[in-house]
Amino acid sequence: MDWLLNTWVKAPYLKNTNIVVASACLTKVNPGILEEFSKNKVVLLACPEQEGFAHCSKIAAIIRCSCPRSITVVTMEGSPHCYTLHAIVSEAVFLTGSNIKRKHFVVVNGLTLKEISVEAVRLARYLHLVDELLKTHPEVLKELKKLSLEQKLSK
Repeated sequence: MDWLLNTWVKAPYLKNTNIVVASACLTKVNPGILEEFSKNKVVLLACPEQEGFAHCSKIAAIIRCSCPRSITVVTMEGSPHCYTLHAIVSEAVFLTGSNIKRKHFVVVNGLTLKEISVEAVRLARYLHLVDELLKTHPEVLKELKKLSLEQKLSK
């Protein structure tokens, strides 16, 4: 495992490989999930809260220079900083015009792995559409209350 921002974009081990961009905190919260994802893949750790938000250009450069076969993002659910890793990978793919295979996963409550569609990552950037979905399906707030301390304490 290496830190994303400390990785040379032309490193030989990145060429034509499968890359996992993972939340750095996952190494402490649930190392088993990270271990499962790292089989036959290169794991690059990132923490936008700690490192800032310079990841997009790094991922785009890796895509252009090393032509990986796929990128998988795995982060903690509910963290606004972790969410940005999903958005950043989507942005890097868009900016490069690449058709690289990608998958997105979140770890719910530190335990449960859940795959997230590329469209869900894209949709999360459009809050007015999320708001429309919430108006159509208000029952989702009950689920949010189970997950979010902020939601539990509101109202």
